[in-house]
Amino acid sequence: MSNALSFRRLNALCYKETLQIIRDPSSNIIAFVLPILLLFIFGYGINLDASAVRIGLVMQDTSPEARRFAFNLYGSPYLQVTTGLNQADMERTMIAGKVRGIVVIPLDFSKKLKHQKNIAPLQIITDGSEPNTANFVQNYVSGVWKDWLVQRAVERGEPSPVDISIEPRYWFNPSAESRNYLIPGSITIIMTVIGTLLTSLVVAREWERGTMEALLASPVTRTELLLSKLLPYYLLGIISLFLCVGVSVLILKVPYQGSIMALWAIGSLFLTSSLGVGLLISTLLRNQFNAAQAALNAAFLPALMLSGFIYEIRSMPAIIQAVTYLIPARYFVTAMQTLFQAGHVWPLLLNSGLFLFLSSVLFIGLTAIKTKLRLE
Repeated sequence: MSNALSFRRLNALCYKETLQIIRDPSSNIIAFVLPILLLFIFGYGINLDASAVRIGLVMQDTSPEARRFAFNLYGSPYLQVTTGLNQADMERTMIAGKVRGIVVIPLDFSKKLKHQKNIAPLQIITDGSEPNTANFVQNYVSGVWKDWLVQRAVERGEPSPVDISIEPRYWFNPSAESRNYLIPGSITIIMTVIGTLLTSLVVAREWERGTMEALLASPVTRTELLLSKLLPYYLLGIISLFLCVGVSVLILKVPYQGSIMALWAIGSLFLTSSLGVGLLISTLLRNQFNAAQAALNAAFLPALMLSGFIYEIRSMPAIIQAVTYLIPARYFVTAMQTLFQAGHVWPLLLNSGLFLFLSSVLFIGLTAIKTKLRLE
């Protein structure tokens, strides 16, 4: 039996694998239906923007000045205001989770506001069990307060009390919408699951159906066998990747700054790594159910928890940070967020591409070592 690579045999094996993909609806569902379904779930189900925070308002002072400020609170697009009769009742409402914070306008509000040397007190009470939401409440109410002071000064013909005007500018996400960096990270999680699932079943399926024995009896080489399992599913995976990016840009309206070629290059390296993980699992376990379970656990959980998609890697313990360097999804998250938001930042893209290439070589190499061309 010749060990040389035969393109004739490889073509025949790829054709056989393609026919199996066409005849097996599960592969098409995994490649085309599941990623779109997951993308919509991530795109519409996960939102870190607090655009309508529920707050309570207690007006101990009902003077015209206090009512004008309350009107500004009601007019803010970031706040949903509920008026309470007294502070104690509103605090119970906050404890029940119906509001996220309380704004108290005290009795001497308008009186102190008339004197320039006195500071008009305004109390903001927030639920500290959710620090991020508490910060949102404080910042949104503070913003309304500053805008109202400026508006009041203009109406009275007085100089603006705000000496410094701060206008933040976000370089790579001008709209400051969490969707613009969550969607690229979501594509990473989706392609990790899809890529691993696609190949986690192929070798196990051959063993369960008894067709692996026929392959081993043929003059097929280890390289031809591995390539025949990778190439058709790589094509499925890369179509799935471009489909996800197209849906993100055209339907979810997430801006994309990079090029198609850069996306193809980085996506190919990551898909090869993910497909290699699935193929290694399928080779080791030889059972479709066990392989599918192992693929989900080996792909989804590390990609979700340790890729930097949701949880900041720098805030993790040092030993966990070290583990994240072994997770291919970490580098693909960086590459996808860079391509979507910044475009071609080559140091980041090349660094991610290098680690993805090394992980591809590692997993494909381990699969080649574990692939046996004889029955045991």
